[in-house]
Amino acid sequence: MARDGTVEPCPPEQEVRHLKMKAANVLLRCLQEEGVDVIFGYPGGVVLPIYDALHSSDIRHVLVRHEQGAAHAADAYARASGKVGVCLATSGPGATNLVTGIANAYMDSVPLVAFTGQVNTALIGKDAFQEVDITGITLPITKHNYLLRRAEDLVRVVKEAFYIARTNRPGPVLVDLPRNVMETEIEFTGYPSEVHLRGYRVVRSCNMGQVVAAAEAINRAERPVIYAGGGVINSNASELLRALAMKAKIPVTTTLMGIGSFPETHYLSLGMLGMHGTRYANYAVSECDLLIAVGARFDDRVTGKISAFAPHAKVIHIDIDAAEIGKNFAVDIPIVGDVRQVLEELVPRVEEKEHFGEWHRTIDRWKEEFPLAYGEPREPDRIKPQYVIEQIYYVTQGKAIITTEVGQNQMWAAQFYKFSQPRHFITSGGLGTMGFGLPAAIGAKIACPELPVINIAGDGSIQMNIQELGTAMQEKLPVVVCILNNHYLGMVRQWQELFFGRRYSYTDISLQPDFVKLAEAYGAVGMRVKEAHLVEAALREALEVKDRPVFIDFWVEREANVFPMVAPGESLYNMLGGDDLL
Repeated sequence: MARDGTVEPCPPEQEVRHLKMKAANVLLRCLQEEGVDVIFGYPGGVVLPIYDALHSSDIRHVLVRHEQGAAHAADAYARASGKVGVCLATSGPGATNLVTGIANAYMDSVPLVAFTGQVNTALIGKDAFQEVDITGITLPITKHNYLLRRAEDLVRVVKEAFYIARTNRPGPVLVDLPRNVMETEIEFTGYPSEVHLRGYRVVRSCNMGQVVAAAEAINRAERPVIYAGGGVINSNASELLRALAMKAKIPVTTTLMGIGSFPETHYLSLGMLGMHGTRYANYAVSECDLLIAVGARFDDRVTGKISAFAPHAKVIHIDIDAAEIGKNFAVDIPIVGDVRQVLEELVPRVEEKEHFGEWHRTIDRWKEEFPLAYGEPREPDRIKPQYVIEQIYYVTQGKAIITTEVGQNQMWAAQFYKFSQPRHFITSGGLGTMGFGLPAAIGAKIACPELPVINIAGDGSIQMNIQELGTAMQEKLPVVVCILNNHYLGMVRQWQELFFGRRYSYTDISLQPDFVKLAEAYGAVGMRVKEAHLVEAALREALEVKDRPVFIDFWVEREANVFPMVAPGESLYNMLGGDDLL
């Protein structure tokens, strides 16, 4: 496959003869040509022609227990593998159950193609059974979508859908397939090698004048900081980012989506910035004289009070999406282009610095004064949740894929697990979707079966899609789910503590299932840990299980908070908590 997303032509001996077959069978032939080896889906009436074709197909189908799980699993499969994820659902409620997952992929720029069934074309618009206007519903949360009314357009539409999903800024594309169209016989003459889309242009080069200006600004800077986002990972540019940082001795901070793009064990790493970022990352951004934003979008959770963000800095912004440049924050040197291609041009033009200077000594002092801290891990009755994360890192030695749910568990994972590889941290960033982590773990494990996959969860978030434990069991996937169980909706409770006078309105979820028995009811392994000295042994035991999922119910301190924290609307200078725990 070429870097611009086109598929190379098949050799003559592999050319497909003209065959007449049902459109459902043609669909699967097209997916095979795209390199699709797995579909996450759930059957229903109007997609039965497709499922009948799947019965004799080489494509693996993973039967989820809820369509939202299909979208999240396909999303994580794409993030872990670098390929396009594929999910399939029936019409009506099946299609609408995909919406949250599609929105999640859209916000996090994940290449995804979602196929939905639709009622017969003669019934569209007549309120037929299980009819919804899914293309209308998903218009704001897809890069593009299609309602296929003619079987003859199927091959072209599939080719375009995958091309759009993976090129430029990646994202989801939806293809709506009426049942009668899928049952129509058409002639399959082969899969095209090229796409011609009027008005859609793949970004193939960047403005070299801007690249030169960026290099000159980097060479002159005395207090530079690289601010790296998910675009670095999407572009497979992590090695180039590391080369830039090391050559010019530039400290690197990442967004939540950028975690893993730069090794957090490296001297130049500042960890994550923003609302729950490290103090030294936030201080460095606030004091830098040059901010190099690479594949990031100046999200509000990163910037805090926008007028106080990087107040002394000249700003370089590299992004493949021109709409993101200047949208949230004014920049001085905009560079529209694929991150990898831009860095390939930029790195050779940056001067190599031989020594670390005063800027690094200042950052060293901040790191020493304000490390991430949480106090004594061995409380009498409850475990510190941060300690669990540290033990997960210790036991895996950083060689695992970590998925998360959303909330405190997510932020503690981002803070205390030291990621050194891209595509090893899979989380819901832009949408913040509770219930993401378990189906994401399934998708990641299928994409990377050789790696341990651990879902770090909260007791509230895990219950959103806990039925996907059945999917993991059916597929014999040894994913490990670590529940940081504080019997609260933890992040919401934290905000109630800090900003609403500890009025815990409907965030106590002490009435909950016995997660050990629930796991065992599915045939999985269930464990409960209430004492810190048992954490490591439980993790090692769980990772030894090779044929089924494991739930570990860690009872953690009920009112532990994620610190540091920048209050909404405050500047990155004004962080709450954390320093009193040293």
